[in-house]
Amino acid sequence: MSDQRKQATNEARVIPLRPAAVRPADEQSEPSAREPLWRDLVGDVLRRERLAQERTLKDVAEAARISMPYLSELERGRKEASSEVLAAAAHALGLGLGDLLSRVHGELARRARTRTVTSTVRTTVSRTAAPRTTTATSPYDGLCLVA
Repeated sequence: MSDQRKQATNEARVIPLRPAAVRPADEQSEPSAREPLWRDLVGDVLRRERLAQERTLKDVAEAARISMPYLSELERGRKEASSEVLAAAAHALGLGLGDLLSRVHGELARRARTRTVTSTVRTTVSRTAAPRTTTATSPYDGLCLVA
């Protein structure tokens, strides 16, 4: 058996669930190029704030008067919350609704900068060089040198 054929049989194959032609356009693009979902951003901000305060899901859920599983689903971006629930969760964390929305906006802006930097780096990498992914996740907006 040829080396090329041996290598092909040892590699894992990915079988798509839907043919590529049927997939929506945003699903065909790479994940980092997609716009983040609002519920994911809100969940990330809620979880980060809760953890920064070293509080438990149970504590915050009780203070917000929502169930612990529901708060967990909000933090994981699985549920869309009403403005009343968002306000209750924000107040339980000592924030106003405006503060929460402002932090979500900041997270959206940060991710947009990261996507821009990532796509710029990918387009400037030589086609002959090994593919690599670079994202700016530091507070320096990608102005750090990495060895």
